[in-house]
Amino acid sequence: MRKNMVIAIDGYSSCGKSTLAKALAKKLGFIYIDSGAMYRAITLYFLRNHVDLGNHDAIVDALQHIELNFHSKDYESHITLNGEEVSEEIRLMPVSEAVSPVSAIKEVRQEMVKQQQRMGKSKNIVMDGRDIGTAVFPDAQVKFFMTADPKIRAERRYKEMVAKGDQTITLEEVFENLAHRDYADTTREESPLTRAEDAIILDNTDITEEEQLHFALEKVSPFLPH
Repeated sequence: MRKNMVIAIDGYSSCGKSTLAKALAKKLGFIYIDSGAMYRAITLYFLRNHVDLGNHDAIVDALQHIELNFHSKDYESHITLNGEEVSEEIRLMPVSEAVSPVSAIKEVRQEMVKQQQRMGKSKNIVMDGRDIGTAVFPDAQVKFFMTADPKIRAERRYKEMVAKGDQTITLEEVFENLAHRDYADTTREESPLTRAEDAIILDNTDITEEEQLHFALEKVSPFLPH
């Protein structure tokens, strides 16, 4: 039985996993770890260095040259790739379109799981992703599985990207990207997106961020150290 507390949040793309994870971490004084950002940062490195996803040796070699770190600023999680701040760049469409095939690579997932488990060994953390409650922390005290209507998810993601200055993207492109990622995430051979048997389902199609935080806090409360 682990002494520190781990809250695992899994679910589909653009379901608000990071929004809930950040809010929970801030409310509870836990550390927030964005696992999706880790896969996006690796994808960015692969794109920049033209790593051939069909070349096993090239992938293994590339992973040995990647150092990821998180730092927190105003409860926002910022990620660095080999010392370079890449939090904004990893959210742009080139990375979004390439992250699913990179995330499906066995060696990539094994390396990330090792790093994530190391991060969660001694601190109270909230971590969101696709396989946190199933592969990374199957012994997490509380697990959530988030879902929402695909059209609502696409609209949320589209507004987020436009707000960040991407004026070239269309809502249809975002919807197609999410549909493609859902298929890739749920059908990949290595750690596919599935709900852990003991995960609490949180459908936030019709609820506010405040309501979902209240729901999550009620579920977490019994497990908090007194």
